[in-house]
Amino acid sequence: MDIQTFQRLCQEGLISEGSLKKVEAVEKHELFSVHWELKTILYLGVTLVSGGLGILVYKNIDSIGHQVILATISLVSLGCFYYCRRVALPFSWEKVPASNPFFDYVLLLGCLTMITFVAYLQYAYGVFGNRFGLATFIPMVVLFFCAYSFDHLGVLNLAITNLAAWMGIAITPLRIFKDNSFEDRSLLYVGLLLGVILLLAALITERKNIKKHFAFTYNNFGTHILFISGLAILFISQRSFILWFLLILVIAFFIYRRAIKKNSFYFFLLATLYTYFAVSYAIVTALENRSGYNMNIIYIDLLYFILSSIFLVRLLISVNRKMKANDSV
Repeated sequence: MDIQTFQRLCQEGLISEGSLKKVEAVEKHELFSVHWELKTILYLGVTLVSGGLGILVYKNIDSIGHQVILATISLVSLGCFYYCRRVALPFSWEKVPASNPFFDYVLLLGCLTMITFVAYLQYAYGVFGNRFGLATFIPMVVLFFCAYSFDHLGVLNLAITNLAAWMGIAITPLRIFKDNSFEDRSLLYVGLLLGVILLLAALITERKNIKKHFAFTYNNFGTHILFISGLAILFISQRSFILWFLLILVIAFFIYRRAIKKNSFYFFLLATLYTYFAVSYAIVTALENRSGYNMNIIYIDLLYFILSSIFLVRLLISVNRKMKANDSV
């Protein structure tokens, strides 16, 4: 094995230092960490257990009975929560490590089965009636509480997803979901509002030092939701096209400033790509509206995408190298 080739690839930024160390360890027949591989297997196991439980319920609902199913799910969930509460380390607004290697996965299983319990309770007995927002609000509160109480990023992801579901059901007219008509802008406005809320949550988390390591998750969800909602409105807008285009540029500028301040290439990449989509759509639309749809316009569009893609790739490579240099300083 040519180690020098891998070292050169690492220097050029094509592979990470961690990957290089693994290759060198294999070459020297040394032991190396399989921490992330084991975590992936354990997370996959929890997902398969919760998914298998759902399939078992679905296929045997007539023979098992609702009460037995609900009792089983609740016992699994309560058992997981009891174990986590018993072995958890004392609460802190700082980052708290897991008390043992299985803690995170037991908590995740407890939260997933809790969601299954609430959903099945609504399906079997309709305890919430037509108040579907309440059926998502209760799990959301429990998930946020568990995420902060036990310091679990995976549960925080579930909580944010439930927040999005609750806002979509509670704020958006229910008829949109019943009629399967998502052309109504109400859902997109809810997405914009949710994105702003998540970005504000990230700012508060960092400035008040409240589980500061949760900020990336809030920023990640908020950035994607905000851009996707803004682009969706831009694509269906005609009269207010310029207004929404400017709004996307403002969002991109905010994310860009945050990325530069945090020296985060990931968020710089998101801001650049989403802005590129918006600018490209604006340019193509303007050309078609001005000259109509003909072969000349198609050639111009193709030329634009070729040249702009080259410029975009070179820009990203350059910025990535500068940010890596800043990290090493």
